[in-house]
Amino acid sequence: MTTQLFNIFPEVSAAAWKQKIQYDLKGANYNDTLIWTSNEGINVKPFYHPDDFPSLNQEATLPQQNWNINQIIYAANASKANKKAIEVIDKGVESIKFLIANDSVDIICLLQNIELSKTIVFLECLFLSPAYINAIPKHYLENLIIGPDIIQNLCKTGNWYKDYTTDQNNFIEIVKASNTIAIKSSLYQNAGANMVQELAYSLAHANEYLNLFNNDLSEDQKQTLTVVFDISVGSNYFFEIAKIKALRLLWKTLAEEFKVNSKCVIFATPSKRNKTIYDYNINMLRTTTECMSAVLGGADTVSNLPYDAIYHKDNEFGERIARNQLLILKHESYFDKVTNAADGTYYIENLMGQISEKALQLFKDLEANGGFLSQLKSGTIQRKIKESAQLEQTQFNKAELILLGTNKHPNPEDKMKHELELFPFVKRNPRKTLIEPIIEKRLTEETEQNRLNNE
Repeated sequence: MTTQLFNIFPEVSAAAWKQKIQYDLKGANYNDTLIWTSNEGINVKPFYHPDDFPSLNQEATLPQQNWNINQIIYAANASKANKKAIEVIDKGVESIKFLIANDSVDIICLLQNIELSKTIVFLECLFLSPAYINAIPKHYLENLIIGPDIIQNLCKTGNWYKDYTTDQNNFIEIVKASNTIAIKSSLYQNAGANMVQELAYSLAHANEYLNLFNNDLSEDQKQTLTVVFDISVGSNYFFEIAKIKALRLLWKTLAEEFKVNSKCVIFATPSKRNKTIYDYNINMLRTTTECMSAVLGGADTVSNLPYDAIYHKDNEFGERIARNQLLILKHESYFDKVTNAADGTYYIENLMGQISEKALQLFKDLEANGGFLSQLKSGTIQRKIKESAQLEQTQFNKAELILLGTNKHPNPEDKMKHELELFPFVKRNPRKTLIEPIIEKRLTEETEQNRLNNE
């Protein structure tokens, strides 16, 4: 068909649309009735129009939508972890993240028969040891993504691994060997930070590292430096797509200031914050949309969260379902066939612009007041995250924020007391810390504890 049928219709301007809407409102105020504001202070309009976008932002665009299916494997025993990795790779997994429990785990045994040219392997050590990293053979090291994060350990535990100076020196040595840094910002989201805070804190977190080792890396190392942002994705579908695109844009802005590689790796996992132990099958629906947001936002690697991860130990069934969700998205829903499907979407472009602008302003405010570590030590960041978390908690308690099966349509017949293999609530461990730790907490914890007590 050569005739462009839509050309016979006159174009309708944004002003004309708004005028028509205002007429249909019969005197109600357009702004008060139809524009709503998110917890981040983002204004959302009822419609978006090309008139609002003289040009679309291309900075957050990837050349192609090539994302990897990941599975996280806890490695306390190298042989068992290796066997599991080979099994899941045969079942369609394209990337593995090993959580290395201690420095007795043999890397050569762990990576045996894994083709590193075909499978992306992340190593996350739950300890800080330059000697352990330096002992990895060079031909392995060049094909691994190893990113220590001493600031995340400080945020999560309230303490350094050893002390400030020792951790910094060890960190620099590992970065020189691996040429990788990781920003594990999933902690902020799971503790209740809103998206603007999450991005600003991630950027300030990265900025601390760039300031730390900028003079210790060669120009070649700076240009080949791999920066991994390990993020959590919530169920606010379009906002999460915009958040990931905004993160890539913000990192490019910061990286150019330090003349380091402006491309980052985004490793995305569904949030724990909205997951529930009651009506747990709904967690599968939540993780599906969250993985979809991750892919459409441009995440490089997506690792799904099993529906029962918060209350069951690792198990084959939960992991298989989580893996199959990603396999279906990739191979049956064709989420790897369309290049940058969200590009040019006026709504998402607008969200990305507002989120990135607000996050950049918050980042600048942080830096003007001493930087990320200084704000951590003063407790400012912890306080801001708790305020955001409390706002969301209040919305959940009032049923303004809905989690089906918990504060909307709960099933009173559900019994979970004898299903709990893991303690799914915040653990209290009084100890001396340098700073107040940032604590991850799910929205449904108090409701669930009350239900468990009444079973």
